[in-house]
Amino acid sequence: MTLDLSALPPRRGRLAARPPAFLPEPSVASGAHPLGLEPGRDGLLVVPAGPGPHPLVVMLHGAGGFADGAVRLIADAAERHGAAILAPESRDPRSWDLVRGGRCGPDVAFLDRALVATFARLPLRADRIALAGFSDGGSYALSLGLANGDLFSAVLGFSPGFVAPPDYVGSPMVMVTHGSEDAVLPVAACGRRVAASLDHAGYRIAYREFAGGHVVPPDLAEAAIAAFLAG
Repeated sequence: MTLDLSALPPRRGRLAARPPAFLPEPSVASGAHPLGLEPGRDGLLVVPAGPGPHPLVVMLHGAGGFADGAVRLIADAAERHGAAILAPESRDPRSWDLVRGGRCGPDVAFLDRALVATFARLPLRADRIALAGFSDGGSYALSLGLANGDLFSAVLGFSPGFVAPPDYVGSPMVMVTHGSEDAVLPVAACGRRVAASLDHAGYRIAYREFAGGHVVPPDLAEAAIAAFLAG
């Protein structure tokens, strides 16, 4: 699949990439592979075993994070469910563009490129693509996911700080998890407030609060991916 992304600059956080009408033959083996799109900050594509088509989880790292750390948070659950993982890295090492400056821009453009490359390499289920993230990545996933609900069937926010969609498109399923003892992003000001605002906006929101800190418990990673696949 080819797409001239230069003619489609990010506008209100909208992603241009879409799965192809005809599934491609897989061109990468199972396992973790660099995206190979940029030197330095790039990303990973984790391919499950089996012929596909596979569900896809786009997983965003926290502030100062990297793709491998984001992958580790959901890798076991994704493998059990036969889901591929796309883990792009933010252009600025500190965090994602919307989190830092209040506007979507270079990270949306890079995610578009990463999605185009992924759609060309793997047979994927167009009806089962999720955008997920942890901490700052959770805030970004929730915000960007609600602006692209026609692409993402689910949006998963693990310990997010806020939700600020640049637009509202579609009606994805939303799941938010947050630790009751989170000292980084306190649950009362973050997780609970995010869940309440999404519920008030009319989204299908599943909120799971757990006894713990700023982490993604394995059982909640499992629950989130299971909920995404169940629709």
